[in-house]
Amino acid sequence: MTIFLQRAANALTRYMGVLILTCSALALWKPELFSWVAPHVTPLLGCIMFGMGMTLRLKDFSLVFSQPRGLLLGLLAQFVCMPLLAFALCHLFALPPDLAMGVILVGTAPGGTASNVLTFIARGDVPYSVALTSVATIVALALMPVLTWLLGGVWVPVNMGALFISILKIVVIPVILGIAAHRYCGRLAERAIPFLPPASALTITLVVAGIMAINARSILEASADIFLVVVCHNLLGLAFGYAVGRIWKFDEPRCRALCFEVGTQNSGLATALALAHFSPVSAIAGALFSVWQNISGALVSNYFHGKKTGTDQIAEARSKVAASARSAPPRADGL
Repeated sequence: MTIFLQRAANALTRYMGVLILTCSALALWKPELFSWVAPHVTPLLGCIMFGMGMTLRLKDFSLVFSQPRGLLLGLLAQFVCMPLLAFALCHLFALPPDLAMGVILVGTAPGGTASNVLTFIARGDVPYSVALTSVATIVALALMPVLTWLLGGVWVPVNMGALFISILKIVVIPVILGIAAHRYCGRLAERAIPFLPPASALTITLVVAGIMAINARSILEASADIFLVVVCHNLLGLAFGYAVGRIWKFDEPRCRALCFEVGTQNSGLATALALAHFSPVSAIAGALFSVWQNISGALVSNYFHGKKTGTDQIAEARSKVAASARSAPPRADGL
C-alpha cells in the first residue's frame, strides 16, 4: 500500500502541469466548482510554506556559507532578471494598471517550490536549487515590497509596510514553524516528507483554479496581451537563468537548476498579495503564470532529462574505459 501511495505521489508531482491545466479549464467552464477556494488562498499558501519548512534543517543552510558565490549570483539573477523583465514587458504591451501590477508582483516574487521538483526531473543540482529557493524566500521578505514599490508604483500606489506584514505571515512564519516541526517532531516529519510534494501540487492546483474561477469572465474577455506577457516573461526567465549560469561558468547541473530558479516564480504568493492589497484583476497574471510555468517547466525539464550532463558523460567514459580494460586480452610481457 505504501509503495502504491508513493508511486501515485510521484506521478502526481511529475504531471502537476496537466492537473493544473485541467482544473483551470474546469474553473473557466464551471467557476462555481472552485470559487469557494479564493477566500482561503492565504492559509493554503501558508500550508505549502510550512511543508517546505518541514523539509529543511538548520544545517541545510550550511550551503549558504560553504558556497556563497553560487548563491549570491543566483539571488542576483533571480531578483534582477525577473523584475526588470516584468517592468519592460508591461511597458512594451501597454498593460492597464491592475494587470501590470499583477505582472510586477509575479516578477518580484521569489522562486517557487515547483523549481525544486523540475530541477530533480531535469537531473539538475537539487541541493543548490533547494538552498536557493529557501534563501530567496527569506530575502524576498525585504526585497519584494521594495521592488514592488519601485517598479509597480508607476501604475498603482504600493503600501510597503502592509506587503511586508503579509509576506511575513504567508512565508516566513510558516517556514520557521516547519523547521521547528522537523527539529522537534523528527519522526513524524520524516514520514510526511515523501508526501509533501504531491500535497503542494494539489494545493497549488486548488489555488490556481480558485483564482481562475473568480476571474473567469475577466480572463475570457481579456486581450491576448496578458497571455503573451505571461508566456514571454516565463520563457525569457528560463532562458536568462540558463544563459547566466553558462556565463558564470557553472557546471551543467547547476545551470539547469538556475534555469528553473529564475524562470519559475512563486506565483501563488504573488496571487495572494494581489488579492489582499490590490484587486481581483491583479491576481489574473499570477494565476495564468501558475498554469503556464508548469506546462513550460514540464516540457523543459523532460527535454533536459533526455540530455546527459557533463558529469554523466565523464562517468560513462570512465565506465567504458574500465570495461575495455577488463575485456582486453592479457599482455605478453617481453614480446
